[in-house]
Amino acid sequence: MKKLLFLFDTDAMPSVFDTVVGYDGGADHITGYGGVTPENVGALVDGTIYTRGGSEKKSTAIFVGGGNMAAGEAVLAAVKKRFFGPFRVSTMLDSNGSNTTAAAGVALVAKAAGSLEGKKAVVLAGTGPVGMRSAALLAKEGAEVVIAARQFDRAQAAADAVNKRFGVAVTAAATPDEASRAEIVKGKNLVFSAGAIGIELLPESAWKDEASIEFVADYNAQPPLGFGGIDAMDKGKDRHGKKSFGALGIGGLKLKLHRACVGQLFDSTEQVLDAEEIYALAKKMA
Repeated sequence: MKKLLFLFDTDAMPSVFDTVVGYDGGADHITGYGGVTPENVGALVDGTIYTRGGSEKKSTAIFVGGGNMAAGEAVLAAVKKRFFGPFRVSTMLDSNGSNTTAAAGVALVAKAAGSLEGKKAVVLAGTGPVGMRSAALLAKEGAEVVIAARQFDRAQAAADAVNKRFGVAVTAAATPDEASRAEIVKGKNLVFSAGAIGIELLPESAWKDEASIEFVADYNAQPPLGFGGIDAMDKGKDRHGKKSFGALGIGGLKLKLHRACVGQLFDSTEQVLDAEEIYALAKKMA
């Protein structure tokens, strides 16, 4: 029985990246649909659940992707509403790669730290999907987390969304310039950078001598990196007495995790792999 993966992408064109990783994860055939919304996904879901029966049904799975996590969450909710009784297939949500990326980054830091309980963390430029997922997972591990952004309203909206979705107590802060970012990392133990490509959020001088900082983790692989003084390949590299993780150092686990999750979809029809489930697997793999 062929393992069929259906890619429901909220962007206009289905993701090539997700298609390639889907094949690498064990799918025999992938069919991608672009422009998927909660309103039009129903017929697509019906095609996955009414065709195969019994044990054959587990060889069909759904991957919800696209560049917008809120849109992906809405599509996932619509997909799950379509399921009933045995008429369901396993489904994974990874819009913008944010679940697998954040899970990999936090899992690597958590493994190196031993425990994140009570640690003080800040996610710089944390209003995007990777930053928000990272903040959520850090908070679920017991860290005291701040989402920082240039505009306080955006930071607060992101914190509110994380708290509602994950039942945590992330707070918000405005960091409109380099000076405010250098100030907010003081006293923090964990500093994550989730900013846009090509923007250095924190120069090396702002973090290298801050005694409280134990870990720095950056999701930006394209120079200039989010943190000055690190390398994208860093994976627990000791720099100024802190452990440094770069985007490519995190990315190795992210790709392995993404592939493993796809492979796991075909184990049964009951799975819904969202941030929590993906993070649980990341911790085993880290």
